[in-house]
Amino acid sequence: MDNDLRRAVVVTLGELGRSDDWRDRADAGHSLAGFAEMPEAVEPLLGLVLDPVDTFVTRQTAEGLLRRKDRVGLRLVASALAVADDNHADYIHTAIVDVFSIFSDDLEEALRLCEAMSGDPDDRVALGAGRLQESLAEIDPVLRPS
Repeated sequence: MDNDLRRAVVVTLGELGRSDDWRDRADAGHSLAGFAEMPEAVEPLLGLVLDPVDTFVTRQTAEGLLRRKDRVGLRLVASALAVADDNHADYIHTAIVDVFSIFSDDLEEALRLCEAMSGDPDDRVALGAGRLQESLAEIDPVLRPS
């Protein structure tokens, strides 16, 4: 893995995420989600999940983070949910349903991760994990193991 190239990509996507064009910001958020484990990506991702101008950017970024289906992505979404206004929370909730309404195994793992994050020392993450867990608990997935 070439960490210098990965950092360069994160920097470039972070710059794209500051564009005046909502399409650029949405693309940046969705793409940056793939680098969410890098500390340099955290602040730009949180800013894009809570984009002050266009909730499409919110939805695309949240969906990208959630499609990781890991603690890193869920933690960032939880952190955003903790401070999201109702409008942003609705778009984040839509992304949650879109990502976790298919496979019960994915949903169960996300619920397990949220349970663990509810005790996070970062109050923002702990609060958001509770909200994320509430959204996940409402989902009835389509496919279950036979």
